[in-house]
Amino acid sequence: MEGIADFLDSLIGGVDLAFYSMAVGGLLWGLFILKPWDPKSQYNNKFLQQTVNLIYLGAFALVITELAKIVLKIWLMTATLERWPFPAFAYTAQFQAGLTRALLSGFLAFYLKQHLQSNVRSKQHWINATLLMLPMVITGAWLVHGASRLEDRGLLMALSVLHQVSAALWVGSIFQLLLIWHLKKQNQINAEIWPILLWRFSPIGMVAVLGILASGLPIALYYFDTWNAFIGTGYGNLLLVKILMLIIALGFAMLNRQAVHDYFLTSNTHNINYRVPYYIEAETLVLITLLFTAASLASQPPAIDIPHLTATWQEVLHAFAPHFPRITSPTHDALIAGEAGRIAIVGQVPSEAATAWSDYNHNISGIFLTVMSVFAMLSYKKEYTWAKYWPLGFMLLGVFLFFRSDAETWPLGPIGFWDSTFNNGEVLQHRIATLLVFMLGLMEIKARLSNDPNSKLPYVFPILSAFGGLMLLAHSHVGFEPKTTFLIQVGHTLMGLFSLILACGRWLELKLDSPGKEIAGFISVFALFQIGIILMFYREPLY
Repeated sequence: MEGIADFLDSLIGGVDLAFYSMAVGGLLWGLFILKPWDPKSQYNNKFLQQTVNLIYLGAFALVITELAKIVLKIWLMTATLERWPFPAFAYTAQFQAGLTRALLSGFLAFYLKQHLQSNVRSKQHWINATLLMLPMVITGAWLVHGASRLEDRGLLMALSVLHQVSAALWVGSIFQLLLIWHLKKQNQINAEIWPILLWRFSPIGMVAVLGILASGLPIALYYFDTWNAFIGTGYGNLLLVKILMLIIALGFAMLNRQAVHDYFLTSNTHNINYRVPYYIEAETLVLITLLFTAASLASQPPAIDIPHLTATWQEVLHAFAPHFPRITSPTHDALIAGEAGRIAIVGQVPSEAATAWSDYNHNISGIFLTVMSVFAMLSYKKEYTWAKYWPLGFMLLGVFLFFRSDAETWPLGPIGFWDSTFNNGEVLQHRIATLLVFMLGLMEIKARLSNDPNSKLPYVFPILSAFGGLMLLAHSHVGFEPKTTFLIQVGHTLMGLFSLILACGRWLELKLDSPGKEIAGFISVFALFQIGIILMFYREPLY
């Protein structure tokens, strides 16, 4: 069961940050943007109740996720150390700060449910809720890298809290905008509320971005001593991907701001009703994935602490260098024969068969995806109607991976299916990824065969793609990983980013009108092509 705990532990941090943003960002939204106490507001009680309900959901769920993080740590330590970690663990800052944050989140949830929900138009109750939120926010300072530093500890902790609050303001406000759009579609609120709150959010969103940059930049400069560490460590690699996702999210934010500005100039409602909501949905995918990446980043040792484990930029570039794909595989017997020496703690012997086996798996997978992306491009031409069934390739790829991944386990190896799945986090992740790939193809084929114009099946593809990207980004690295392991994972991180782009592009292709849908569709297919190229040129270090 250690594998399950390891996998859940890699994801729980992102879930925790999402609920934190829902609660903290939601309260700041109400205080600075919504202002329900304004007598000129056109808000009905149902809308305000729904707003508070969403904030309450975030606070209540935060209690559960904080406690779950502690339980998972205890589970992992017990499995790893083979003994009960108490009382030693009880004296750690991680346990004490985590438990305190859970309790403070519980107090906040209680106040929201018992007081703010019945006084939604009271400015004093909104201020009280925000004041109750502050201690919970401050406890987060003891759960970041800065808390373990010997120098500039207070400054780093304060900057990290500011960084978290700024991100929460942005993400929490986006959650609220999605709620407003949902209520507007159901005609449960005044139609004018939608553009007005979009307009009000624009300057607050800019403040949030400035807060993210103003706090994140000095933290990054502190934790990097060389530019090489920026691309040669797990910490730097994830930070780079985080920056790229921030740029994508800002791109959607700029499109939204321009559409709202045009509405107030021309009174044309087309863009804010038929484009902005879908840009916000795609932006939400990006921001949620960004939160999971941030959680994964928090588990990494800062680059400044691991100079001996830092890869050079030449080594990183070599990992992406084009070469002829491996199309022949070593025998399974040769692979198994070298496993004992490869995984030995003392006297480790690198296995050429294991490296060749992995190269073959990745390269053939890359050929699959590259060919599929070409067929996907052809499917946009009316004369190639047969090409629309290109997602069948995902199903074939899923079958291929089922037999080839983790060859030391069932069905090819001696280790049983359940034993390997639930006791090894890496194997569990591979099993989930294999199932995800197969279901991606199956659901998309069903969607393309369906004659129901209102079918929701087409939306399964971008959702599963986003989840796949999230898994790659949230679980790509382990702390203090050897350089060879980092060079293996750096490509997976980049594939996680392209999986997110694939998901956003496909989502917008389904939602937007022309010409936006054609542009989004091309970007989606291009992202799939890039994933194929990365896999096709994958080359694993000998270890």
